[in-house]
Amino acid sequence: MTLMESLSARALAAPQSGIVELVNYARGRPGLIPLWAGEGDLPSPAFINQATKDSLDAGETFYTWQRGLPELRDALSRYYQRHFGVSLPREHFFATSSGMHAITLSVQALTAPGDEIIYLTPSWPNIVAAIGIAGAKAVPVPVDFVGGGWSLDVAKIESAITPKTKALFINTPSNPTGWTATQDDLKAILALARKHGLWIIADEIYALYYFNGQRAPSFLDIQEEGERIIYANSFSKNWSMTGWRVGWLVAPPEIGQVLENLIQYSSSGLTPFMQRGAIAALDQGDDFLRSNIERARTSRDVLCDALIATNRVQTLKPDGAIYAFLKIDGIDDPRKAAFDIVDKTLVGLAPGSAFGPGGGAFLRACFLRDPVQIKEAADRLCDYILKL
Repeated sequence: MTLMESLSARALAAPQSGIVELVNYARGRPGLIPLWAGEGDLPSPAFINQATKDSLDAGETFYTWQRGLPELRDALSRYYQRHFGVSLPREHFFATSSGMHAITLSVQALTAPGDEIIYLTPSWPNIVAAIGIAGAKAVPVPVDFVGGGWSLDVAKIESAITPKTKALFINTPSNPTGWTATQDDLKAILALARKHGLWIIADEIYALYYFNGQRAPSFLDIQEEGERIIYANSFSKNWSMTGWRVGWLVAPPEIGQVLENLIQYSSSGLTPFMQRGAIAALDQGDDFLRSNIERARTSRDVLCDALIATNRVQTLKPDGAIYAFLKIDGIDDPRKAAFDIVDKTLVGLAPGSAFGPGGGAFLRACFLRDPVQIKEAADRLCDYILKL
């Protein structure tokens, strides 16, 4: 038996990231404009970094609360009161070692091997991998691409429900499509979950990156006490903290001990000095967050207007999130095209094949960057497209 053959079937089945594959291929090239990953070009702001430095200088380098510092959980409570208009005490909040960790814990809490979780596709690929590694099955339900935009037929979700279904994974605003659920969509999804006794894992990481109002509709707007909903979130996008790997969960307090146990046996808790930075982000970061959102809006318009004007790109300006999902006439193999584009234009795009069923004909561009740089990327891409 070889070393590879001796590994677990679940580990062997974990797919290579189609995004990381391209990043590894071209990372570090001079003149590269990297639009492949879901992050901006700004470093974390000084006030967040300073809070972390102060914590380190104060010697906060010991084990800490598994659920997160009480001060962090209180700061999360204040954040939700300001931005979502809900009053949730600290017992609802759990600090995690990234948004990915938050999603993994949610899957672990809800599934046993053989169970099923329904998700909307095209989708960020990590959720499918997390479900598979847990021994459960990810069941895709397509979001429909019509006229350059995306729409959901909720009846398709109900058709996918089986006796093995344990949860619905709902990411809105969506990575990669920008599809954003209306409140009617959310009411219909929640009604399905109640009818069939299902949990909802609500990935609302992009809730404030919404270009038609103050924020996107949320299950928090319609849920009642005791709903089977777990919210996964991250500090990465809001406050330019992708490299920090800090996230959180919002969950019913009744399952708090289970989540604490899962944190204990996966990361044993988030480092206290990083939590101090996270508190600063929540309490002092609203202005920075608003500027990030406006930056994304401006760059979205620059990129999409230029590409749509070629008459060779099928897309609409997304209602939310930080991505343009592009169907380019003349490109039959977006994975191959992504490598060709980075070689010829030094613009890094993520191949749509990385985002599962329904994504294979597309390329994803993250526009959370300096509008001047986005214009340069758009010019390079338009030149490439018009030569196809």
